[in-house]
Amino acid sequence: MISRFYKSLFFGRRWYLLFVATIALFVLSYGIPSLFAPARLAVMILALLTLMDWVILFSRPQPVLVQRDLPEQFSNGDQNAVRLTITNLYPFRIAVRIIDELPDQFQMRNFSLSCALKGEERQILTYELRPTARGEYFFHDINVFIRSPFGLIVRRKVLDAGRMVKVLPSYFLLKQYELLALSNNLAESGSKRIRKLGHSMEFEQIKEYVSGDDLRSINWKATARKGGQLMVNNYTDEKSQQVYCVIDKGRIMKMPFNGMSLLDYAINATLILSRVALIRQDKAGLVTFADQIGTFLPAGRKAKQMSHILDILYNQQTKFQETDYEKLYALIRLRITQRSLIVLFTNFESLTGLQRQLPYIRSIARNHLVLVVFFENTGLHEIREAPAADIEGLYIRTIAERFAYEKRLIVKELNQHGIATILTAPENLTVHTVNKYLEIKARLAI
Repeated sequence: MISRFYKSLFFGRRWYLLFVATIALFVLSYGIPSLFAPARLAVMILALLTLMDWVILFSRPQPVLVQRDLPEQFSNGDQNAVRLTITNLYPFRIAVRIIDELPDQFQMRNFSLSCALKGEERQILTYELRPTARGEYFFHDINVFIRSPFGLIVRRKVLDAGRMVKVLPSYFLLKQYELLALSNNLAESGSKRIRKLGHSMEFEQIKEYVSGDDLRSINWKATARKGGQLMVNNYTDEKSQQVYCVIDKGRIMKMPFNGMSLLDYAINATLILSRVALIRQDKAGLVTFADQIGTFLPAGRKAKQMSHILDILYNQQTKFQETDYEKLYALIRLRITQRSLIVLFTNFESLTGLQRQLPYIRSIARNHLVLVVFFENTGLHEIREAPAADIEGLYIRTIAERFAYEKRLIVKELNQHGIATILTAPENLTVHTVNKYLEIKARLAI
């Protein structure tokens, strides 16, 4: 009981300043005896004020109420708002400092919030957290430090507020792209517009010709039966095409950019691309692999398909072995029999690294449309743009240029074999991937 009391009681900065001033008076009273009486009086006044401050602060067993409001899940890579509602139960003004014990993953050792509350006033404090890894995040206790108008004593109150929050792939972007897909503005939301070439061959109906219809769609047999009234075939976009997102979980996807690994960027893009494909009436599937095949989710567009994809992506982690493309080819050959769009999220840092895996990628491309998505090294871009101050700087800049040139060679090599590619900075991955999917749909390439 006594130890708990001492843990909840601290002297404030103002008390220490007054205490030092009192000691200074006693020291000076050795040379100036007339200061001895004021020094004794100062000690008595300080003791009395300290006692009064203690009585005021500890008169209530529950001095303040603090409620932490959290969303059910956090969105990985996005700013997530956390709200603290503080209510002052004292009838007088207090100063409050709050230390919220954040999850260990954030590594924020000096996080605190401060405010002043009038008697029985309520305030709402908001702060934002940006997680950079998926998983379970545990919030711990809330520490509240309270000072009265005297400011001599600080009362500490520890409030039990432990809670676990799951950090899921970026569902903020998912909602944004879902609205764009529903409003048919996805092509305009990216970096370029997609011009649709021709029309799909999925027949919908025969209708009367109106000005502006494609003359090539005239149905002459139906026109003859109508006695000369021009009739045209009406087509609609092909649906139920299979789109598989294939995620490489090998060591090359462990590389970090802006606090997030390449795997996290690929997972966020996969989540959004799958949702867009489902909205466009296509079937979405998922494959993860490293040295072994991780997860295979057959393509589908049932109501629960999106929740299945989210559950799978939530727990995916990189491995430190080299990826085995031979096993990936065997899986696709055996399990994916219908021609599909295979979006392969991986990374190649050198042309030699690509050439080891190219035979398997080419084998997959014989039966499917393969889109290889890999990443620019934005750190090398900064080195290339920086001026070289000496010979060492020039050498480093030359090496950076060489690596960037290797990336362009990888794109050229894949294109020569008829394999579509996206080379993008990690932060632009989602936009470029969705745009490429729309372009492929518009060109009827699947």
